Amino acid sequence: MDTTAEIINPNLTDKISRLSISDALRLLTELHPDQVCFSTSFSLEDQVILHHIATKNLPISVFTLDTGRLFSETYSVWTSSKEKYQIPIQAYSPDFHLLEPFVREKGPNAFYESVENRKQCCFIRKVEPLKRALAGQKIWITGIRAEHSGNRSHLNILEWDEGNQLIKYNPLLHWTQDEVKAYIHEHNIPYNILHDRGFVSIGCAPCTRAIKPGEDFRAGRWWWEDAGKKECGLHSN
Repeated sequence: MDTTAEIINPNLTDKISRLSISDALRLLTELHPDQVCFSTSFSLEDQVILHHIATKNLPISVFTLDTGRLFSETYSVWTSSKEKYQIPIQAYSPDFHLLEPFVREKGPNAFYESVENRKQCCFIRKVEPLKRALAGQKIWITGIRAEHSGNRSHLNILEWDEGNQLIKYNPLLHWTQDEVKAYIHEHNIPYNILHDRGFVSIGCAPCTRAIKPGEDFRAGRWWWEDAGKKECGLHSN
């Protein structure tokens, strides 16, 4: 099946858009058996999607990027999610051949010193492991929402990811933050308690802070950089 042609086919996008999340996920697994994966950072959005996958027992592989610099609270929600849903969550870690020279030469907190260093750190800890995780897959499910940033407001439910050569499915793209939170509480889904302390977008501990009232959703990520540069490379298209 030509996935490039499929993603630009408005009929598929229209069909997916009309289905419930669970039914859309099931359809994608039928179109691409054993080649549908979901990447979770244990964000509120990702927990909603994990709930759909687990409760419907969908044949979707679940993985996370363990950067080595995550909050202890993130590991806690990882553990509680695994206990609640009883499904395997594959961890992909940085390649030590890349990480060890970077830390040795530039230091453990080099990302504060320049955008170039920060992007290199993100590449080593997140982008390169992601490429390994996505190898051989046809569908990548993400928790992207349009409200996350201006760069994501133009996205569609289905996107062709040129860099990774697969289809990206963004089931919560048009959900609001309030809708996500309501779903979490309605279904008693484990979530990161940092969200109750002003943390909105949660990544690595050294690169994430709580946001202040009125600040942008992404203000707590790489706060020492200009707003237009706040992407790590995972969703570059």
